[in-house]
Amino acid sequence: MCDSRQGSAEGDNKTFFFLHLEKFTHNSDQIHFQENLLAMDLPPDELQFLTVSDILKESIAIPKQSPQTFYLITLTLIFPLSFAILAHSLFTHPLITQIQDPYGSHTSQWTKLLIFQFCYLIFLFVFSLLSTAAVVFTVASMYTSKPVSFSSTISAIPSVFKRLFITFLWVGLTMVVYNIVFLGFIVLLIIAIDTQNLVLFFFSLIVVFLLFLVVHVYITALWHLASVISVLEPVYGFAAMKKSFEILKGRARMASVLVFGYFVICGAINGLFGSIVVHGGEYYYGVFSRIIVGGFLVGVLVIVNLVGLLVQSVFYYVCKSYHHQGIDKNALYDHLGGYLGEYVPLKSSIQMENLD
Repeated sequence: MCDSRQGSAEGDNKTFFFLHLEKFTHNSDQIHFQENLLAMDLPPDELQFLTVSDILKESIAIPKQSPQTFYLITLTLIFPLSFAILAHSLFTHPLITQIQDPYGSHTSQWTKLLIFQFCYLIFLFVFSLLSTAAVVFTVASMYTSKPVSFSSTISAIPSVFKRLFITFLWVGLTMVVYNIVFLGFIVLLIIAIDTQNLVLFFFSLIVVFLLFLVVHVYITALWHLASVISVLEPVYGFAAMKKSFEILKGRARMASVLVFGYFVICGAINGLFGSIVVHGGEYYYGVFSRIIVGGFLVGVLVIVNLVGLLVQSVFYYVCKSYHHQGIDKNALYDHLGGYLGEYVPLKSSIQMENLD
């Protein structure tokens, strides 16, 4: 009799324990969901009030929602891109040093340098577009509550890549025009120095400064925003550039701060890598020190590039909110599914809704 009561009491205790464990697990899931909600699902009309620091915080919080997916994207796409950017000077420096030697023929060195530069630019171009496609698609999947995985992201990349490539061609055409104008004023600046014409010198110097600080930064912001539009909306190429120009209005200053900050950080990383890893080994630093510093700087650049790609995705939603344009999540869900070969309703289109 005593044993049966004891067994009954133990059974009740076990039931009580599992009920509380289930309740605790449910509460933990709710807390985790609420954390995800804060990071990804802010009301559309409130996104326009995000500051630069808020955008950075939101962007940094995104990988926490699917760490494995972003870890694999970083390892397979962003790391090779970042390594190539820094290691480029490490391989070209010996060739340039040999070319600068006044004695002997440098035909073979020039050939190697040109081939290497060509391969480097192709690699940079491909991995830049691949990284953009992967990050933008993954963030949009989270935004629409679409299941996120590395395999689905990789499956979507071939369809996304074509759209980004066409948009990049239009951006490239714009940059060609910009570079022609920029080089023209550089030549004018050199002529002003040779002729000691102070008026022409200051005029050329101001124009060159404005071309880089304003026009170059603005075109870069336009390009990054157009890349996001090419993935998330049914437009690409020139249409994406035009749409980017429209929604960038009113947020151009914020975009300039973000792009210019990215340029400064990348420039500092490249400068340190060049001075310590590439040139510093001749007199000051040993091989081991250069490897440690080089690895550290590559890691920093990987983080900067990942955050930069996340920022451009978040900034897209900020611009949409600023212009009171909502995104139909169901239509965007179907649009993303189209990249994966899923069934897309004929009426599915990402129409912008007025939030007023």
